[in-house]
Amino acid sequence: MNGGVLVSSEGQSSQSPETSPEMPLQLEEPVTLFGHWICPFSVRVEFALAQLGISYEVVDVPPTAVRPKDFVVPAEFVANSPRAEIPMIREGGRYLADSIPILERLYLSVGALSGDSLKAARWVDKNIFPPMIAIYYGVNPESIRRASDRLVDSLTELATKLEPTGWLVGDGASIAEAALIPFYVRLDGLRSLGFEGELPRLVQDHAARCLALPGGEAVRWSDEQQSEFSGRFHKYRELKNDAD
Repeated sequence: MNGGVLVSSEGQSSQSPETSPEMPLQLEEPVTLFGHWICPFSVRVEFALAQLGISYEVVDVPPTAVRPKDFVVPAEFVANSPRAEIPMIREGGRYLADSIPILERLYLSVGALSGDSLKAARWVDKNIFPPMIAIYYGVNPESIRRASDRLVDSLTELATKLEPTGWLVGDGASIAEAALIPFYVRLDGLRSLGFEGELPRLVQDHAARCLALPGGEAVRWSDEQQSEFSGRFHKYRELKNDAD
C-alpha cells in the first residue's frame, strides 16, 4: 500500500522552498490543500495551516489505499502531483507536494522556520513514523510487538527532547510538532491495533497541549474516525492472514 494511509514516496521529496528560486516568501492566500483526514502526511499540513492562521480550503482526495473505485480524482491534482499522492498544496498558481517541503514553505512564510526545528521534524520522520507505520501493517503478534517496542524506545527519546521546555524546540509549537501531530491524533486507533506501550508523562502532557492548539483542534479525530481507521487495518490483517 502506498502513500495515502500510511506511507508515501516522500523520501524523494520536492525541492526545498528555502532554495527554490521561483517561490516567493509570502504566501498567496487562501491555500488549497489536496488531502484527506486519514492520511498522516495531510494531517501534518492541515495542522500547520490552522496553527499558523493561514486561510485555506481542502479539496478531499482520498489516498490511493482507501480511494473508492468510482472516485473521480480532480484533473488539477493529476496534472500537478508528481507521484499522484497526497498531500499537495496550491498557492498563487504554484504547486508543492510532500509534507515536509510543504511544512517548510508554510513555516518559512511566517518567519517561524529554524534549523533546529527542521532538524527535530526530520527526527520525527526517522524515529516515530517508521515504527508507527509498522504497527499498522503488522499482521502477526510478534511483528506488532517488535514495532511497539521500537516506538516505545523512540518515545522515551522524545521525552528527553521535551525536558527543557515541554516543546520539541523552543517555548512553543513548531514545525516539529506539525510533523509529530499525526501520531497523537491516531493514538487511540494505534492502541486498538496492538500498541500497548506507556507514553512517558512528558509525552502525555505534550500530546494534550498539541491537541488543544488551534491546529490540534482542526485535525483531532472523532470516535467514528478512530473506528474507521482501526477497522480498515483490522480488515487488512484479516485479508493478509487469509491469503497466507
